[in-house]
Amino acid sequence: MPSILIDYPQPDTEQPFSISGQDTDGTEFDEESFLIPVVIPLSEVGPWLGLYDPTSGTSPSAANSRIIARAVLDALKKIAETP
Repeated sequence: MPSILIDYPQPDTEQPFSISGQDTDGTEFDEESFLIPVVIPLSEVGPWLGLYDPTSGTSPSAANSRIIARAVLDALKKIAETP
């Protein structure tokens, strides 16, 4: 099962901050936000994409979704609790 990495912000990085951008569906946003970079090594791209079928309502699998969700939520918890 592929892994996922999170680049935790450096302690001197001010969080949260205002960020604007465009979501994957094209929706623009401008939000006060935490920024949590998700790092996917090139060696992991093939395995992750091989397990994903964007036409299937059950893809990605619950196990793979949990890997991604836990990595992001662990990072969010850490950054939100940092004074």
